[in-house]
Amino acid sequence: MKSNRQSFTQTILELAKQNKDIIIVTSDAAGTVTLNQFAEELPDQLVDVGIAEQNAIGVAAGIASVGKKVFVCGPACFYSSRSLEQIKVDVAYSNSRIKIIGVNGGVSYGPFGATHHCLHDIAAIRAFPGIHILSPSDPVQMRWMTENLINYDFPVYVRMGRNPVPVIYDQGFEKFTIGKASVLKKGTDLTLVGTGETVYHCLEASEMLGQAGFSVKVVDIHTLKPIDKEMIIQSAIETGKIITVEEHSIYGGLGAIVSEIVCQNYPVPMKILGIPDENVINAQPQDIYKYYGIDYKGIYDTALAFLKD
Repeated sequence: MKSNRQSFTQTILELAKQNKDIIIVTSDAAGTVTLNQFAEELPDQLVDVGIAEQNAIGVAAGIASVGKKVFVCGPACFYSSRSLEQIKVDVAYSNSRIKIIGVNGGVSYGPFGATHHCLHDIAAIRAFPGIHILSPSDPVQMRWMTENLINYDFPVYVRMGRNPVPVIYDQGFEKFTIGKASVLKKGTDLTLVGTGETVYHCLEASEMLGQAGFSVKVVDIHTLKPIDKEMIIQSAIETGKIITVEEHSIYGGLGAIVSEIVCQNYPVPMKILGIPDENVINAQPQDIYKYYGIDYKGIYDTALAFLKD
């Protein structure tokens, strides 16, 4: 078990020691992002603007304009709300190739409540032209993303959670491609499509459904934009039913994206599991997952009823 934010900071520190063009910009969030060691060892490569997320985006875009490899790091909830205009203008419209690392996404702040939950970021940022959106499911994938984003020639928003997560991929797994989904398990009766930390729960649910006699495909959508349309269409053809699972509002997230593709290309019955249109309960993340049925048991129950329907 290891958090994706720790995987990011360990990797970026290793890379930044070898590449002085790598610059971190943060907004009084070094502790939140786990950047303290980076700040101690490479103070000349870190800019802290204080609690000023809008300024952080503008400063990062300015630094990137002279050729630096800039990562803006801080809570996803603030960067995807307070900084939306700066992301729209200074990043998307200006085609600034900065990488926005949004930590503590989804409900990972737990009891901090609605002010700190981030359930809208995919919907909001996806609408800005040119920005790619990544969502790592485990620390191995997060390390790979960090290494490959250094020279990636697009603006990127990366969404990750706060807490330790199970390792899904073997260490050294290097078969990811930005824009191409990863098939974790083949199946013929149903496709479970997850992103981020819900992917682990999809895998666990698929094992339970297998014991119940069903063949379930599991797809990891680590790139939400540009999304792997071919894989989604192929999954609809192969299994005839799809369930999406996300730690995001049911409006505008993974389920909505997959629905757009399925409806326009190969319509099949779908269910979207996520956070409904209501203020989220204040609880630990695992309890919130359970309450809204996006943990493995909730996915299993929904899938079993869907398969028997």
